[in-house]
Formats: sequence, structure tokens, C-alpha cells
Amino acid sequence: MSSSYTAEIESAVPAPRLFKAAILDWHNLAPKIASDKIVSASPVEGDGNVGSIRQFNFAPGLPFSFVKERLDFLDVEKCEAKSTLVEGGGIGVHLESASNHIKVEPKAGGSVVKMTGTCKPLPGVDVVGESEKAKAAFTGVIKGCEAYLVANPDAYY
Repeated sequence: MSSSYTAEIESAVPAPRLFKAAILDWHNLAPKIASDKIVSASPVEGDGNVGSIRQFNFAPGLPFSFVKERLDFLDVEKCEAKSTLVEGGGIGVHLESASNHIKVEPKAGGSVVKMTGTCKPLPGVDVVGESEKAKAAFTGVIKGCEAYLVANPDAYY
């Protein structure tokens, strides 16, 4: 049985700028601003468009050593993306599948990030509480990007 969760995070940063940093270029920005969690990241396949795959390598002590995600949908003008976990991060161990849909919408004085995550656990695996961890991690990504962008007003225009 699949499980879904949602998160909404408000930001003081305009939607296009936050989308570029937190979604499109996260593989470059993450190791700079979250090096305690993500030690390296890089494209594995593709040119950043639909079908491309990125790998994120995590610091020792975290639950997973790496994840690979495939970009399934991208609309840069609408600041919207969908991706699927294809390897690592519990795929084949705890999860049959995992995906997310992210949309960054304009809001007076900044933006609001809306995320829906869906996962299908392997038979017999209990994922209770995992959605809260995923929401917390995603919120950390957005708030980390927000802090970087506020401190670096010329970045990601």
C-alpha cells in the first residue's frame, strides 16, 4: 500500500530563484551548504532535462550512503518538477518505490514550496514515522537554500 505526505514551506525568496537553487542546481549547491549531510553530488545521466539522473552521496552516519533520482517532469516557467528515486535511499531494502512532486509558487514577499511525496514500502515493511523524517529533511533543504540566497543576493538570477 502506498503512503503519501505533503509539506508546505514559506520562503522570503522569490519562486524562480528558489526553484533554481533548491531543485535545478541542488546537486551543485548541496555540498557547499549542507556538507555535513551531502558530501558530493553530480549528474549521472542526461543534461538536466526530463530523464536525467543525479546522485547524492551522504556523510557517514546517515541512514543511506547515496540516492539516485530521475527527473520525470520539469516545467521551469511554472517552477514545478517531479522525480523518482531509482537507487539507494532504501529502494529494494525498505521501499519498492518513492517519488516527489514539487511546486514553488509565488507569494507576496517571497514564495511557498509545496511538496507531495509518495512511497510504496516493500511487503511487511512498516514506514510509520518516515514521512515526518522526509518532511523535516525537505524543509531543511528549502530553509538552507533560503538562507544561502538571502546571504548571497546576486546568486541564482
